[in-house]
Amino acid sequence: MSQHGILHQSSCAHTPQQNGVAERKNRHLVEIARTLLLHSHVSFRFWEDVVLTVCYLINRMPSSILHDQIPHSLIFPTQPLYFLPPRKGYRCYSPDTHRYFLSADVPDDSPPIPSISPTLTLSSTDHLPIALWKGNRSTCNPHPIYNFLSYHRLSSSYSAFVSTLSSVSLPKSTSETLSHLGWRQAMVDEMAALHSNGKWDLVSLPPGKSTIGCRWVYTVKVGPDGQVDRLKARLVAKGYTQIYGCDYDDTFSPVAKIAFVRLYLSMTAMCHWPLYQLDIKNVFLHGELLEEVYMEQPPGFLHRSLYGLKQSPRAWFGRFSSAVQEFGMLRSEADHSCIYLVVYVDDIVITDSDQEGIQRLKQHLFNHFQTKDLGKLKYFLGLEIAQSSSGVVMSQRKYVLDILEETGMLECKPVDTPMNPNVKLVPGMGEPLRDPGRYQRLVGKLNYLTITRPDISFLVSVVSQFLQSLCDNHWDVVIRILRYIKGTLGQGILYEDRGHTQIVGYTDADWAGSPSDRCSTSGYCVFIGGNLISWKIFHERIKHIEVDCHFIREKIASGCVFTSFVNSNDQLANIFTKSLRGPRIKYICNKLGAYDIYAPA
Repeated sequence: MSQHGILHQSSCAHTPQQNGVAERKNRHLVEIARTLLLHSHVSFRFWEDVVLTVCYLINRMPSSILHDQIPHSLIFPTQPLYFLPPRKGYRCYSPDTHRYFLSADVPDDSPPIPSISPTLTLSSTDHLPIALWKGNRSTCNPHPIYNFLSYHRLSSSYSAFVSTLSSVSLPKSTSETLSHLGWRQAMVDEMAALHSNGKWDLVSLPPGKSTIGCRWVYTVKVGPDGQVDRLKARLVAKGYTQIYGCDYDDTFSPVAKIAFVRLYLSMTAMCHWPLYQLDIKNVFLHGELLEEVYMEQPPGFLHRSLYGLKQSPRAWFGRFSSAVQEFGMLRSEADHSCIYLVVYVDDIVITDSDQEGIQRLKQHLFNHFQTKDLGKLKYFLGLEIAQSSSGVVMSQRKYVLDILEETGMLECKPVDTPMNPNVKLVPGMGEPLRDPGRYQRLVGKLNYLTITRPDISFLVSVVSQFLQSLCDNHWDVVIRILRYIKGTLGQGILYEDRGHTQIVGYTDADWAGSPSDRCSTSGYCVFIGGNLISWKIFHERIKHIEVDCHFIREKIASGCVFTSFVNSNDQLANIFTKSLRGPRIKYICNKLGAYDIYAPA
């Protein structure tokens, strides 16, 4: 174009008034795209594909401005008007994985669908339209995810781990798993482990006995170098169909509580101890079952415990407890793990100042179980752990990204508050939801996110009160929570050495604040050594609250606990009893130890 005297100039971002021609063309594309969507009854999820299709069609339709000539033929006179993609097949979309793929096995007599992108046959960017070779304009998505994530503060090893973790997605169906060589091999390895341990015998179902089902569960194990160590597939029995007294009795199995995990991280930060992680392969296969259990697929009688059975955790813990006590370790009476060792099923975290002692314990576990040393702790129970000389940061960045992707909120506009302070939710407010299960699943995931996000704990407790009487207004509040966490994707909790071990707690109550039943909401948070360890929200209807109140009263009377009045401006527990505005939320989060290592510079 420059040879014909045409100059190429770029307008400023977010200034449509500088480029009226481009804006009118954009309006032309948008109007036709909306028309295609509405008349075809296609979800707005496919907006990008529809816009590309509209562009493809406009470039190949006669234009009155060009005297009924075709734009594509004028610009590329030697190229065919229509062409087939390089591979013979159909471009298909999977509603389960939300991804595109090419396949020749489509039951349709129509010819293969041409590619919606007109750039596949072009060999050089010299012939591309300006909008393509310049790249996407920032106005296409004014809130891209990279505006809220930055990795410049991470070490090279931890950055490699984060990159690996983000690149791996768990399969959502068995068919998707079988199409992936790595996951398929993981299933084969799991079946081999079951056979080698004598997990079942093929028998006929005795009269009067019932079977339970099974399913596959997938996880990713990351090695010491931050790369994927292995893909892990578990065959899990559907233990929720078991009957008490018939195929299980005792089920209690001690595991580390989440509050203790926070205390554990705080102690290691204050003592400047390193954290190491071990993974024991097929842990539940080490426990012996005392009951007969029959499973549908694969069928048979199980000699040893299997994942998913109600009694499996108890059987495994008994075996593991014997092994570590043989080493000379003692179980804590306060929590069923100890200062040096935290156990949560097959995830084991070790810390101590004695490096030789840690190595001896590792070797002891190697001798008793098929154990994998994962090196420095990075990923535990879905929690991302970043260690440095300054302290330890616990966050759920990947978990938040997965929630936003699943709900289609990755490109949403963020807000600075998880809930409008003027909004009060009550049952039956609005139209009933068509899919209550979607709301319930999303609230359940947000509840797990509160492990590292005290700033949304109160709001999640509020939306959890309406799981049985859902309306569209309740769904709008949950969506607003998602918009809030997008703006704070990497926010977690910082544990550091603050030079003391003092225990301090804050408590607050919203007197008769519930608009539906006029009950009160109470909340508290506890710091040890200046690090946030525990927090909880109580509604007046919660069981055992009266017992807890009497317990605290006894401790105050005995002098074990000292109370003092806290001014509202300094009351950190406010965030657990009421909806606050943006500046107040940021102030309290800063006091609670919230820290975002992924915050943009």
